Amino acid sequence: MCGGAGDVMPADEEVKGYCNEVKADILKKAGKDSVEIFEPVHYRSQLVAGVNYFVKIRIGSGGECLHARIFKGLPHTGGNLEVSSVQTNKKVEDAVEYF
Repeated sequence: MCGGAGDVMPADEEVKGYCNEVKADILKKAGKDSVEIFEPVHYRSQLVAGVNYFVKIRIGSGGECLHARIFKGLPHTGGNLEVSSVQTNKKVEDAVEYF
């Protein structure tokens, strides 16, 4: 749906690939040099002039997570990935919401 965030889905290989591609930027925005685990778990997407991906990423064995908003431009603009925002201090049970 254009403009609205879609349903929460398990992270697929495509989304995992996007997260790994911009991992350094995600960690920098989170203020972390490294993490114990980097495992995209769930995501929801929003169709805009490209796609916003709101991704829950597990970063600790105790259930510590962060949420990352990754923008993927349209193909005619190069389809580049950009980390728009990161929310820290999240847990596995926290819902992936628009931010």
